[in-house]
Amino acid sequence: MSTAASPQSSPKISKISEAVIRIAGNSQDGIQAIGGFLARLAGRSEQEVMTFMTIPSTISGGPSIFQVRIGSGEVLSAGDEADMLLAFYDHSYKAHLGSLKPGGIVIYDSDHLKAEDIPAENLSKYRHVGVAISSLTVEAIGGTGRDKGKNVFSLGLLAKMFDLNVAKLTRLLTERFTGKDPKVAETALNAFNAGYNYQLATAPELFQFNPGENVGLSQVVMSGNEALAYGLIAAGVRFGAGYPITPWTDIMELLRRELPKYGGSFQQCEDEIASISMAIGASWGGRVAVTGSSGPGISLKTEALGWAVMAEMPLIVVDVQRGGPSTGMPTNIEQSDLNIACFGGHGDSPRVVIGTSSVEDCFYTAIEAVNIARKYSTPVVILTDQGIATRIEAFKEPDLQKVVQDISPDLTPVTDHKPYDLSAPDGITRHLAPGTRIASGKYPVVTGLEHDELGHPTGSPKMHTQMVAKRRNKLKKLAAELPVPTVFGPAEGQILLVSWGSSKGPVQEAVKVARAAGHAVSSVHIKYVNPLPPGLESLFAGFRHVFVVELNDEGFAGIGQMGALIRSYVPDAKIRGITKTDGLTWKVKDIVDRALQMAQ
Repeated sequence: MSTAASPQSSPKISKISEAVIRIAGNSQDGIQAIGGFLARLAGRSEQEVMTFMTIPSTISGGPSIFQVRIGSGEVLSAGDEADMLLAFYDHSYKAHLGSLKPGGIVIYDSDHLKAEDIPAENLSKYRHVGVAISSLTVEAIGGTGRDKGKNVFSLGLLAKMFDLNVAKLTRLLTERFTGKDPKVAETALNAFNAGYNYQLATAPELFQFNPGENVGLSQVVMSGNEALAYGLIAAGVRFGAGYPITPWTDIMELLRRELPKYGGSFQQCEDEIASISMAIGASWGGRVAVTGSSGPGISLKTEALGWAVMAEMPLIVVDVQRGGPSTGMPTNIEQSDLNIACFGGHGDSPRVVIGTSSVEDCFYTAIEAVNIARKYSTPVVILTDQGIATRIEAFKEPDLQKVVQDISPDLTPVTDHKPYDLSAPDGITRHLAPGTRIASGKYPVVTGLEHDELGHPTGSPKMHTQMVAKRRNKLKKLAAELPVPTVFGPAEGQILLVSWGSSKGPVQEAVKVARAAGHAVSSVHIKYVNPLPPGLESLFAGFRHVFVVELNDEGFAGIGQMGALIRSYVPDAKIRGITKTDGLTWKVKDIVDRALQMAQ
């Protein structure tokens, strides 16, 4: 309910283990910057953090949110409901008040929303704190400050509300504006201090986080796109090519900025076809290269991807999924590119597909993908999505001494070489980097046509049959070597939830919630999408119901894309889908409710 504490009274201070803060305004207000500062502060304070954001797909901008969940313990999702809502406008208040927990606190800009316009039922359900954010920002920094500084002023308010480490926040602000006119940083700090020093006389409660469980742990804080790009660099990738498209562009821009520091380069090409073709050429040059895009661009790349399959060329293709089809919803999450990632292209063109489940996983998956591409001489598609791409998490700082690798070409002379040797164990062969001396003088060629063992084009029915089998068998060998997925929870029960990609965290939190309520629910996560790992049939045998949780349409069979893929391996009718296509991440409550309802 609305509070009316006298200026002389002091709000009570409560110890908390976690908080979900939703910031709602317009994309021009810099609300992503507020959330980013909060997330990075949490990472530097030995806490766990996960964020979620929505931004409009139009250049002109529009309503936007940034939600951050900070916890002293494990954080698996960005949170179903907010403990606090910071609303910049009347429309922000109306659109997002329903995301607040009953009894939660809403801080609203009283320059845009008047107290007398707030319905009585809202006052009784939520606790309201009105602050003239826009005009107070102008007082603090002058000029057009209400448009350019109210986000940092609001950060000061939140710092006061949650007793955040001001010294660390000040350092973050200073770092953010390094390289700019010193007056810019000075103005930002003035806005922050004004917000922090504002007397929250009407605040019903102030909060302090319990100490984080990651005491002494050196953490890094970054987005999924950043983690994936740095993972590629650590893996030894030194060339990439791409074309801008949301939400892949951040990876492209980071690689273009960072690769030259390590002797590499990234080229922005004229289109998607040129991008993948250039990356294939670089990989043929002896060092695995990367290209990437989102759904529309992946569609354009598929013919060249088939060329890489035929030529058995190691290559990394990053697909940062978004809502489709066509242009679709460029700034919304979806997991609807699984089919095109696995099967896009004509003919039998097997390739490896791996999904990322968290920001940390993005870093290590990039390294693993490069190693698989090199070992099996095959294209590897990394499936991530808009949710992971833009969210921020803190994770243990990687041991770079152990993970960084040099994949420079080996030009050691050889006696003879067949890049498509049919007698090779399990069909696994590798290319030699151009310039490698072959004593026999029999130098191979590379082509998109079906070929013999030296790469020369052939129309032989027998040779085509053998080469198709070779390309298939080497990935069957990979499948046999993949680890059997681990069950989260007991290995037997009523319901097994299957996750892939960014659904892992919410699904595991759903398992915790369901089990706490007395339900026999477990989960298993699928990291390796194509080929699928072994042992799934045995895992499924211990449960009465198997529900595949994913962010795509249920399809004609009612089971979703991953569900259909799993059913092609394990043809069991108990495998069904829990799907949705609203462009938003999963809420834990929705997963639990739908699973229990379907199991009745």
